[in-house]
Amino acid sequence: VQLQASGGGLVQAGGSLRLSCAASRRSVSKNVMGWFRQAPGKEREFVATINWSGGSTGYADSVKGRFTISRDNGKNTVDLQMNSLKPEDTAVYYCAAAPLLVVTTRANDYRYWGQGTLVTVSS
Repeated sequence: VQLQASGGGLVQAGGSLRLSCAASRRSVSKNVMGWFRQAPGKEREFVATINWSGGSTGYADSVKGRFTISRDNGKNTVDLQMNSLKPEDTAVYYCAAAPLLVVTTRANDYRYWGQGTLVTVSS
């Protein structure tokens, strides 16, 4: 399974971006999908997760209420809508797929990873 993340860019604080992750195989529609991010000099951290049906989601406290994860299994895509962006949201964002039925925040549960897309939020 290959995952391709896109949609990153430069945005001012308070602005919005929408990231998208496209999967190469339809079978990923049965996987839990997640977004993680890694800021310069920091460890990779969990951002958001969604189960195969979209009926269960989870968010890091730092993005709750500002970010929304969604998926379209017909298109094999998972999106991350990011609103009210802050400079501390600056990072490389990665999408990932986990062969599980229940959402998870643990990076080790995710088997497939995309290449990352850079989000830069200026103050």
